[in-house]
Amino acid sequence: MEIRKNEEYIVDIIDNGFEGEGIAKINNFTIFVKGAIKGEKVKILILKVNSSYAFAKILEIIAKSEYRCQEDCKSYKRCGGCDLRHIKYDKTLDIKRNMVQSLLNKTLKNQIKVNDTIGMENPFNYRNKAQYPVGIDKEGNSTFGVFANRTHDIIPIEDCKIQTKISEEIAKYILKFIQENKIKVYDEKINRGTFRHIIVKVGMKTDEVMCVLVINEEKIKNEKQLVSELKEKFPKIKTIVKNINNKNTNVILGNRNIILYGDGYIKDKLGEFTFKISPMSFYQINPIQTEKLYNLAIQKAELTGNETIFDLYCGIGTIGIFASKHVKQVYGIEIIPQAIQDAKENAKLNNIKNVEFIVGDVEFALSELIETRKIMPEVVFVDPPRKGLDNTTIQNLLKVEQKKIIYISCNPATLVRDLKTLEEKYEIKDITPVDMFPWTKHVECVAVLQLKQDM
Repeated sequence: MEIRKNEEYIVDIIDNGFEGEGIAKINNFTIFVKGAIKGEKVKILILKVNSSYAFAKILEIIAKSEYRCQEDCKSYKRCGGCDLRHIKYDKTLDIKRNMVQSLLNKTLKNQIKVNDTIGMENPFNYRNKAQYPVGIDKEGNSTFGVFANRTHDIIPIEDCKIQTKISEEIAKYILKFIQENKIKVYDEKINRGTFRHIIVKVGMKTDEVMCVLVINEEKIKNEKQLVSELKEKFPKIKTIVKNINNKNTNVILGNRNIILYGDGYIKDKLGEFTFKISPMSFYQINPIQTEKLYNLAIQKAELTGNETIFDLYCGIGTIGIFASKHVKQVYGIEIIPQAIQDAKENAKLNNIKNVEFIVGDVEFALSELIETRKIMPEVVFVDPPRKGLDNTTIQNLLKVEQKKIIYISCNPATLVRDLKTLEEKYEIKDITPVDMFPWTKHVECVAVLQLKQDM
Protein backbone atom coordinates (compact mmCIF):
# COMPACT_ATOMS: atom_id res chain seq x y z
CA MET A 1 0.00 0.00 0.00
CA GLU A 2 1.44 3.35 -1.03
CA ILE A 3 0.94 6.12 1.53
CA ARG A 4 -0.30 9.31 -0.10
CA LYS A 5 -0.64 12.88 1.09
CA ASN A 6 -4.19 14.00 2.03
CA GLU A 7 -5.43 10.43 2.42
CA GLU A 8 -7.13 9.17 5.59
CA TYR A 9 -6.27 6.01 7.52
CA ILE A 10 -7.21 4.34 10.80
CA VAL A 11 -4.09 3.31 12.72
CA ASP A 12 -2.93 1.96 16.08
CA ILE A 13 -0.34 4.06 17.92
CA ILE A 14 2.44 1.63 18.90
CA ASP A 15 4.89 4.02 20.56
CA ASN A 16 5.80 7.62 21.30
CA GLY A 17 8.79 9.22 19.59
CA PHE A 18 11.61 11.52 20.66
CA GLU A 19 9.40 14.61 20.58
CA GLY A 20 6.40 12.97 22.23
CA GLU A 21 4.62 12.33 18.93
CA GLY A 22 2.70 9.09 18.36
CA ILE A 23 4.18 6.43 16.06
CA ALA A 24 2.08 4.18 13.84
CA LYS A 25 2.99 1.67 11.12
CA ILE A 26 1.18 0.95 7.86
CA ASN A 27 2.77 -2.05 6.13
CA ASN A 28 5.94 -1.33 8.10
CA PHE A 29 5.95 2.30 6.87
CA THR A 30 6.38 4.73 9.80
CA ILE A 31 3.82 7.46 10.42
CA PHE A 32 4.47 10.20 12.99
CA VAL A 33 1.21 11.51 14.47
CA LYS A 34 1.37 14.71 16.52
CA GLY A 35 -0.70 14.58 19.71
CA ALA A 36 -1.27 10.81 19.68
CA ILE A 37 -0.46 8.53 22.65
CA LYS A 38 0.79 4.96 22.64
CA GLY A 39 -2.15 2.53 22.85
CA GLU A 40 -4.64 4.76 21.04
CA LYS A 41 -6.56 3.99 17.82
CA VAL A 42 -6.98 7.10 15.70
CA LYS A 43 -8.19 8.26 12.32
CA ILE A 44 -5.42 10.33 10.69
CA LEU A 45 -4.85 12.59 7.71
CA ILE A 46 -1.46 12.33 5.98
CA LEU A 47 0.18 15.78 5.78
CA LYS A 48 3.58 14.98 4.30
CA VAL A 49 5.25 11.87 2.85
CA ASN A 50 9.01 11.25 2.72
CA SER A 51 10.83 8.21 1.35
CA SER A 52 10.70 6.17 4.58
CA TYR A 53 8.21 7.95 6.84
CA ALA A 54 5.26 10.33 6.86
CA PHE A 55 3.65 12.96 9.10
CA ALA A 56 -0.04 13.00 9.96
CA LYS A 57 -2.57 14.79 12.15
CA ILE A 58 -5.42 13.31 14.17
CA LEU A 59 -8.91 13.60 12.70
CA GLU A 60 -10.64 11.47 15.32
CA ILE A 61 -9.63 9.53 18.43
CA ILE A 62 -11.43 6.19 18.13
CA ALA A 63 -9.97 4.55 21.25
CA LYS A 64 -8.55 6.96 23.84
CA SER A 65 -5.53 6.26 26.07
CA GLU A 66 -6.08 6.15 29.83
CA TYR A 67 -3.20 8.62 30.04
CA ARG A 68 -4.88 11.32 27.92
CA CYS A 69 -5.96 14.35 29.94
CA GLN A 70 -8.00 17.44 29.24
CA GLU A 71 -5.86 20.21 27.77
CA ASP A 72 -5.88 23.24 30.07
CA CYS A 73 -4.33 25.85 27.78
CA LYS A 74 -6.06 27.67 24.91
CA SER A 75 -2.76 28.34 23.10
CA TYR A 76 -1.36 24.82 23.51
CA LYS A 77 -1.81 23.47 19.98
CA ARG A 78 -0.47 26.58 18.20
CA CYS A 79 2.25 27.61 20.64
CA GLY A 80 4.43 24.51 20.51
CA GLY A 81 5.90 25.27 23.93
CA CYS A 82 4.26 22.34 25.73
CA ASP A 83 4.36 19.29 23.46
CA LEU A 84 2.94 16.92 26.09
CA ARG A 85 0.15 18.95 27.67
CA HIS A 86 -2.43 16.33 26.59
CA ILE A 87 -0.73 13.54 28.62
CA LYS A 88 -0.97 12.93 32.37
CA TYR A 89 2.19 14.21 34.03
CA ASP A 90 3.44 10.92 35.49
CA LYS A 91 3.16 9.33 32.05
CA THR A 92 5.27 12.10 30.49
CA LEU A 93 8.07 11.05 32.87
CA ASP A 94 7.85 7.49 31.53
CA ILE A 95 7.90 8.74 27.95
CA LYS A 96 11.07 10.73 28.62
CA ARG A 97 12.82 7.78 30.28
CA ASN A 98 11.85 5.52 27.38
CA MET A 99 13.11 8.08 24.87
CA VAL A 100 16.56 8.11 26.50
CA GLN A 101 16.54 4.31 26.82
CA SER A 102 15.70 3.88 23.14
CA LEU A 103 18.57 6.15 22.06
CA LEU A 104 21.01 4.22 24.27
CA ASN A 105 19.81 0.84 23.00
CA LYS A 106 20.40 1.90 19.39
CA THR A 107 23.83 3.46 19.95
CA LEU A 108 25.93 2.04 22.81
CA LYS A 109 27.83 -1.25 22.76
CA ASN A 110 27.13 -2.00 26.42
CA GLN A 111 23.51 -1.73 27.40
CA ILE A 112 22.50 0.08 30.57
CA LYS A 113 19.08 0.49 32.15
CA VAL A 114 18.08 4.14 32.45
CA ASN A 115 16.78 5.19 35.87
CA ASP A 116 13.31 6.63 36.35
CA THR A 117 12.90 10.30 35.44
CA ILE A 118 13.03 12.65 38.42
CA GLY A 119 9.90 14.80 38.15
CA MET A 120 8.41 17.84 39.89
CA GLU A 121 5.95 17.73 42.77
CA ASN A 122 4.13 20.75 41.30
CA PRO A 123 4.95 21.01 37.58
CA PHE A 124 3.32 24.41 36.97
CA ASN A 125 4.52 28.03 36.70
CA TYR A 126 8.12 26.87 37.02
CA ARG A 127 9.91 29.06 34.45
CA ASN A 128 11.87 31.90 36.07
CA LYS A 129 12.38 33.72 32.76
CA ALA A 130 9.74 34.86 30.28
CA GLN A 131 10.68 36.29 26.87
CA TYR A 132 7.68 37.83 25.16
CA PRO A 133 7.95 39.14 21.58
CA VAL A 134 6.03 42.36 20.97
CA GLY A 135 4.44 42.90 17.57
CA ILE A 136 1.33 43.63 15.54
CA ASP A 137 -1.62 41.25 15.25
CA LYS A 138 -3.70 40.63 12.11
CA GLU A 139 -6.03 43.52 13.04
CA GLY A 140 -3.09 45.91 13.24
CA ASN A 141 -3.09 46.18 17.05
CA SER A 142 -0.05 45.97 19.33
CA THR A 143 0.25 42.61 21.05
CA PHE A 144 2.65 40.39 22.96
CA GLY A 145 2.80 36.65 23.55
CA VAL A 146 4.74 33.76 22.07
CA PHE A 147 5.62 32.89 18.51
CA ALA A 148 3.39 30.24 16.96
CA ASN A 149 5.26 27.00 16.34
CA ARG A 150 7.70 27.37 13.40
CA THR A 151 6.50 30.92 12.58
CA HIS A 152 6.89 34.52 13.72
CA ASP A 153 3.15 34.97 14.17
CA ILE A 154 2.52 36.12 17.75
CA ILE A 155 -0.06 34.19 19.77
CA PRO A 156 -1.48 36.36 22.59
CA ILE A 157 -0.90 34.82 26.03
CA GLU A 158 -3.82 33.78 28.20
CA ASP A 159 -2.86 32.18 31.49
CA CYS A 160 0.31 30.26 30.51
CA LYS A 161 0.66 27.24 32.80
CA ILE A 162 4.48 27.16 32.85
CA GLN A 163 5.37 30.87 33.18
CA THR A 164 5.15 32.77 36.46
CA LYS A 165 1.96 34.78 36.98
CA ILE A 166 3.85 38.01 37.63
CA SER A 167 5.68 37.78 34.28
CA GLU A 168 2.39 37.79 32.42
CA GLU A 169 0.95 40.60 34.59
CA ILE A 170 3.99 42.83 33.99
CA ALA A 171 3.94 42.21 30.24
CA LYS A 172 0.19 42.97 30.05
CA TYR A 173 0.75 46.23 31.94
CA ILE A 174 3.58 47.28 29.58
CA LEU A 175 1.43 46.44 26.54
CA LYS A 176 -1.36 48.62 27.96
CA PHE A 177 1.17 51.46 28.40
CA ILE A 178 2.39 50.97 24.81
CA GLN A 179 -1.17 51.20 23.48
CA GLU A 180 -2.20 54.18 25.62
CA ASN A 181 0.94 56.15 24.72
CA LYS A 182 0.78 55.15 21.03
CA ILE A 183 4.30 53.74 21.10
CA LYS A 184 5.22 51.89 17.91
CA VAL A 185 6.13 48.24 18.22
CA TYR A 186 8.80 46.53 16.16
CA ASP A 187 8.10 45.41 12.61
CA GLU A 188 10.82 42.93 11.66
CA LYS A 189 10.02 43.25 7.93
CA ILE A 190 11.17 46.88 7.81
CA ASN A 191 13.32 46.89 11.00
CA ARG A 192 11.35 49.81 12.48
CA GLY A 193 9.39 50.44 15.65
CA THR A 194 10.42 50.73 19.30
CA PHE A 195 9.47 47.71 21.40
CA ARG A 196 10.84 44.29 20.37
CA HIS A 197 10.64 42.09 23.48
CA ILE A 198 9.61 42.19 27.13
CA ILE A 199 11.77 39.95 29.33
CA VAL A 200 10.93 39.21 32.95
CA LYS A 201 13.30 37.29 35.25
CA VAL A 202 12.12 36.14 38.67
CA GLY A 203 14.13 35.02 41.68
CA MET A 204 11.95 32.09 42.75
CA LYS A 205 13.40 31.94 46.29
CA THR A 206 14.00 35.68 46.81
CA ASP A 207 10.89 36.99 45.01
CA GLU A 208 13.04 39.63 43.29
CA VAL A 209 11.98 40.59 39.76
CA MET A 210 13.93 42.05 36.83
CA CYS A 211 12.22 43.66 33.87
CA VAL A 212 14.17 44.05 30.61
CA LEU A 213 12.73 46.28 27.87
CA VAL A 214 14.29 45.28 24.55
CA ILE A 215 13.97 48.14 22.11
CA ASN A 216 15.07 49.00 18.59
CA GLU A 217 15.73 52.68 19.35
CA GLU A 218 17.56 54.71 21.99
CA LYS A 219 14.52 56.17 23.72
CA ILE A 220 11.11 55.01 24.87
CA LYS A 221 8.34 57.59 24.68
CA ASN A 222 7.41 58.64 28.26
CA GLU A 223 10.14 56.35 29.58
CA LYS A 224 10.30 57.84 33.08
CA GLN A 225 6.54 57.52 33.46
CA LEU A 226 6.70 53.83 32.46
CA VAL A 227 9.46 53.12 34.98
CA SER A 228 7.60 55.00 37.73
CA GLU A 229 4.35 53.14 37.04
CA LEU A 230 6.05 49.71 36.95
CA LYS A 231 7.78 50.40 40.29
CA GLU A 232 4.51 51.48 41.88
CA LYS A 233 2.34 48.74 40.41
CA PHE A 234 4.85 45.89 40.97
CA PRO A 235 6.91 46.52 44.15
CA LYS A 236 8.70 43.18 43.66
CA ILE A 237 10.52 44.68 40.67
CA LYS A 238 14.06 45.38 41.92
CA THR A 239 15.56 46.53 38.63
CA ILE A 240 14.46 47.71 35.18
CA VAL A 241 16.91 47.59 32.29
CA LYS A 242 16.67 48.95 28.76
CA ASN A 243 18.43 46.73 26.21
CA ILE A 244 19.24 48.23 22.81
CA ASN A 245 18.96 45.84 19.88
CA ASN A 246 18.73 47.60 16.53
CA LYS A 247 20.00 44.75 14.37
CA ASN A 248 17.79 42.85 11.97
CA THR A 249 18.26 39.54 13.73
CA ASN A 250 16.45 36.72 15.53
CA VAL A 251 18.77 37.19 18.53
CA ILE A 252 16.64 38.68 21.30
CA LEU A 253 19.16 40.77 23.26
CA GLY A 254 21.53 43.42 21.95
CA ASN A 255 24.95 44.11 23.46
CA ARG A 256 24.09 47.36 25.28
CA ASN A 257 22.19 47.59 28.57
CA ILE A 258 21.07 50.84 30.20
CA ILE A 259 19.89 50.61 33.81
CA LEU A 260 16.69 52.61 34.33
CA TYR A 261 16.07 51.55 37.93
CA GLY A 262 17.88 49.47 40.56
CA ASP A 263 21.29 47.81 40.31
CA GLY A 264 20.86 46.02 36.98
CA TYR A 265 20.64 42.59 38.54
CA ILE A 266 18.57 40.46 40.90
CA LYS A 267 19.56 37.64 43.23
CA ASP A 268 18.22 34.15 43.70
CA LYS A 269 19.18 31.17 45.85
CA LEU A 270 20.04 27.64 44.77
CA GLY A 271 20.40 25.45 47.83
CA GLU A 272 22.46 27.41 50.34
CA PHE A 273 24.10 29.60 47.68
CA THR A 274 23.14 33.04 46.38
CA PHE A 275 23.53 33.96 42.71
CA LYS A 276 23.46 37.31 40.91
CA ILE A 277 21.43 37.32 37.71
CA SER A 278 22.02 40.02 35.11
CA PRO A 279 20.12 40.61 31.83
CA MET A 280 22.74 38.64 29.89
CA SER A 281 23.26 35.85 32.44
CA PHE A 282 22.43 32.28 31.65
CA TYR A 283 20.65 30.91 34.70
CA GLN A 284 18.79 27.61 34.74
CA ILE A 285 15.12 28.16 33.86
CA ASN A 286 13.69 25.83 36.53
CA PRO A 287 15.58 26.40 39.81
CA ILE A 288 13.54 23.83 41.76
CA GLN A 289 14.67 21.05 39.43
CA THR A 290 18.14 22.58 39.07
CA GLU A 291 18.79 21.91 42.76
CA LYS A 292 17.79 18.28 42.23
CA LEU A 293 19.96 18.08 39.10
CA TYR A 294 23.10 19.49 40.75
CA ASN A 295 22.67 17.56 43.99
CA LEU A 296 22.27 14.37 41.95
CA ALA A 297 25.41 15.15 39.91
CA ILE A 298 27.46 15.78 43.07
CA GLN A 299 26.06 12.69 44.78
CA LYS A 300 26.93 10.53 41.75
CA ALA A 301 30.49 11.94 41.71
CA GLU A 302 31.08 10.39 45.17
CA LEU A 303 33.46 13.18 46.18
CA THR A 304 35.73 12.77 49.23
CA GLY A 305 36.87 16.38 49.68
CA ASN A 306 40.37 15.83 48.28
CA GLU A 307 39.61 16.11 44.58
CA THR A 308 40.49 18.73 42.01
CA ILE A 309 37.58 19.03 39.60
CA PHE A 310 36.98 20.75 36.27
CA ASP A 311 33.61 22.36 35.53
CA LEU A 312 33.44 22.69 31.75
CA TYR A 313 30.84 25.05 30.21
CA CYS A 314 30.45 26.48 33.71
CA GLY A 315 28.15 29.42 32.85
CA ILE A 316 27.79 31.69 35.90
CA GLY A 317 29.46 29.05 38.08
CA THR A 318 26.44 27.27 39.53
CA ILE A 319 27.71 23.67 39.40
CA GLY A 320 31.25 24.58 40.46
CA ILE A 321 30.00 26.64 43.39
CA PHE A 322 27.62 23.83 44.37
CA ALA A 323 30.51 21.34 44.30
CA SER A 324 33.07 23.62 46.00
CA LYS A 325 32.34 22.53 49.56
CA HIS A 326 32.85 18.87 48.59
CA VAL A 327 36.28 19.22 46.90
CA LYS A 328 39.76 20.70 47.28
CA GLN A 329 39.73 22.91 44.14
CA VAL A 330 37.38 23.81 41.26
CA TYR A 331 38.41 25.13 37.84
CA GLY A 332 35.52 26.42 35.71
CA ILE A 333 35.74 27.23 31.98
CA GLU A 334 33.23 29.23 29.93
CA ILE A 335 33.56 31.07 26.61
CA ILE A 336 31.24 33.99 27.50
CA PRO A 337 33.17 36.77 29.34
CA GLN A 338 30.04 38.18 31.05
CA ALA A 339 29.22 34.72 32.43
CA ILE A 340 32.73 34.35 33.90
CA GLN A 341 32.49 37.83 35.42
CA ASP A 342 29.18 36.77 37.00
CA ALA A 343 30.75 33.47 38.16
CA LYS A 344 33.59 35.32 39.91
CA GLU A 345 31.12 37.69 41.58
CA ASN A 346 28.99 34.72 42.67
CA ALA A 347 32.02 33.01 44.21
CA LYS A 348 32.86 36.23 46.07
CA LEU A 349 29.23 36.68 47.12
CA ASN A 350 29.24 33.20 48.68
CA ASN A 351 32.75 33.62 50.18
CA ILE A 352 34.13 30.67 48.22
CA LYS A 353 37.91 30.64 47.93
CA ASN A 354 38.65 27.30 46.21
CA VAL A 355 37.31 28.14 42.75
CA GLU A 356 38.99 29.65 39.69
CA PHE A 357 36.90 30.68 36.70
CA ILE A 358 38.56 31.01 33.29
CA VAL A 359 37.31 32.72 30.12
CA GLY A 360 37.92 30.62 27.04
CA ASP A 361 36.69 28.08 24.54
CA VAL A 362 36.58 24.75 26.37
CA GLU A 363 38.23 23.16 23.35
CA PHE A 364 41.44 25.17 23.95
CA ALA A 365 41.24 26.21 27.62
CA LEU A 366 41.09 22.57 28.71
CA SER A 367 44.38 21.89 26.92
CA GLU A 368 45.91 24.97 28.59
CA LEU A 369 45.01 23.69 32.07
CA ILE A 370 46.27 20.17 31.44
CA GLU A 371 49.31 20.64 29.22
CA THR A 372 50.64 24.09 30.19
CA ARG A 373 49.61 24.41 33.83
CA LYS A 374 49.91 20.64 34.48
CA ILE A 375 46.66 20.53 36.45
CA MET A 376 45.08 17.08 36.45
CA PRO A 377 41.55 16.60 37.77
CA GLU A 378 40.14 13.50 39.39
CA VAL A 379 36.60 14.32 38.28
CA VAL A 380 35.32 16.40 35.36
CA PHE A 381 31.82 17.87 35.22
CA VAL A 382 30.64 18.75 31.71
CA ASP A 383 27.42 20.63 31.00
CA PRO A 384 27.62 21.52 27.29
CA PRO A 385 25.03 23.30 25.11
CA ARG A 386 22.58 21.29 23.00
CA LYS A 387 25.20 20.54 20.34
CA GLY A 388 27.13 18.49 22.92
CA LEU A 389 30.91 18.17 23.25
CA ASP A 390 33.25 19.15 20.43
CA ASN A 391 35.64 16.49 19.19
CA THR A 392 38.78 18.16 20.62
CA THR A 393 37.28 18.19 24.13
CA ILE A 394 36.30 14.53 23.80
CA GLN A 395 39.84 13.62 22.69
CA ASN A 396 41.29 15.61 25.60
CA LEU A 397 39.02 13.75 28.03
CA LEU A 398 40.10 10.42 26.54
CA LYS A 399 43.76 11.44 26.72
CA VAL A 400 43.70 12.68 30.33
CA GLU A 401 41.97 9.54 31.64
CA GLN A 402 40.52 11.10 34.78
CA LYS A 403 38.75 8.65 37.06
CA LYS A 404 35.24 9.94 36.52
CA ILE A 405 33.21 12.16 34.20
CA ILE A 406 29.81 13.53 35.23
CA TYR A 407 28.06 14.50 32.00
CA ILE A 408 25.03 16.78 32.46
CA SER A 409 23.16 16.91 29.17
CA CYS A 410 20.24 18.97 27.87
CA ASN A 411 20.03 16.93 24.66
CA PRO A 412 19.85 13.10 24.87
CA ALA A 413 20.72 12.72 21.17
CA THR A 414 24.11 14.46 21.47
CA LEU A 415 24.70 12.88 24.89
CA VAL A 416 24.38 9.39 23.41
CA ARG A 417 26.54 10.37 20.43
CA ASP A 418 29.30 11.55 22.79
CA LEU A 419 28.96 8.52 25.08
CA LYS A 420 29.52 6.25 22.09
CA THR A 421 32.99 7.82 21.59
CA LEU A 422 33.83 8.01 25.30
CA GLU A 423 32.88 4.33 25.65
CA GLU A 424 36.33 3.56 24.23
CA LYS A 425 37.86 4.18 27.67
CA TYR A 426 34.93 4.76 29.99
CA GLU A 427 32.21 2.53 31.33
CA ILE A 428 28.78 4.18 31.39
CA LYS A 429 27.76 3.43 34.97
CA ASP A 430 24.51 5.31 35.45
CA ILE A 431 22.06 7.55 33.59
CA THR A 432 19.24 9.46 35.29
CA PRO A 433 16.83 11.75 33.41
CA VAL A 434 15.64 14.89 35.22
CA ASP A 435 12.49 16.69 34.10
CA MET A 436 13.68 20.28 33.93
CA PHE A 437 10.89 21.35 31.56
CA PRO A 438 7.60 19.65 32.50
CA TRP A 439 5.01 19.21 29.73
CA THR A 440 7.65 19.70 27.01
CA LYS A 441 9.60 17.18 24.93
CA HIS A 442 12.87 18.26 26.59
CA VAL A 443 14.70 16.22 29.23
CA GLU A 444 18.07 16.61 30.92
CA CYS A 445 20.24 13.70 32.02
CA VAL A 446 23.02 13.05 34.48
CA ALA A 447 25.38 10.38 33.14
CA VAL A 448 28.19 8.85 35.20
CA LEU A 449 31.29 7.62 33.35
CA GLN A 450 33.97 5.58 35.16
CA LEU A 451 37.44 4.96 33.73
CA LYS A 452 37.74 1.28 32.83
CA GLN A 453 39.94 -0.68 35.21
CA ASP A 454 42.30 -1.98 32.51
CA MET A 455 43.15 1.52 31.28
